[in-house]
Amino acid sequence: MKQVTLLPVKTPLITPKDNITDVIIRSLQKQSITPQNHDIVIIAESAVATAEGRLINLDSITPTQKAITIGKKYQVDQREVQLIIEEADEILGGVDGVVLTITKGMLSPNAGIDASNAPENHVTLLPGDPQASAQQIQHALQQHYHCQLAVIISDSRTQPLRLGTVGIAIACSGIEPVEDARGSSDLYGKRLAITRKAIADNLTSAAQLLMGEADESIPVVIARGVSATRGSYHIPTIPRHECLFFGALEITGDQD
Repeated sequence: MKQVTLLPVKTPLITPKDNITDVIIRSLQKQSITPQNHDIVIIAESAVATAEGRLINLDSITPTQKAITIGKKYQVDQREVQLIIEEADEILGGVDGVVLTITKGMLSPNAGIDASNAPENHVTLLPGDPQASAQQIQHALQQHYHCQLAVIISDSRTQPLRLGTVGIAIACSGIEPVEDARGSSDLYGKRLAITRKAIADNLTSAAQLLMGEADESIPVVIARGVSATRGSYHIPTIPRHECLFFGALEITGDQD
């Protein structure tokens, strides 16, 4: 059985003036880690977004009446709600403290906007174009290390009816993020009809065990020994009617 190794990469505090690739290279050098061919570099989206200047001072935001109304309804800072409105593709609803949205094609609490690991009275938005960021970082790292690498930009999400967060890949460059297992056989020789393995999401969840969610200062993890299809790919999404949760909820709503 092939062994997968995860290497945590501690970095200095990342600021909006930093070049994220340079920070990663310097941090790897300081820890005597040299990327190898087919390594996968998993990077927290907050680190990428901060370096891209997506750190917002809430005092600079004036909420609209819509933001004020939504903020009161869900007990969310109205200035943050204004940013949610601007960033989200669609607002679906919410609960106290959280506005549920679709942002960049994915379900995202508060449009991916996060106050953790940001200075007081600031929030971090998602990277403006996570896929472009992943591709740029991959290209720069490959040029520097002269080997084939992949990059995943990671975030965290909750699961329906479950407590706690898991990792999710919001962008990927260099590996196929979802492996189609349909047609392969299970232990009893039966053909799999549905299964697709979320390789990038699974790697992100594993990496987040090392990254943490607090003051660990480990926004980068190197995954080594991963068996994955190499190439130029992006994170796939599916239409709502094919989604188990959206499809079931829409059917239930129609029946009510």
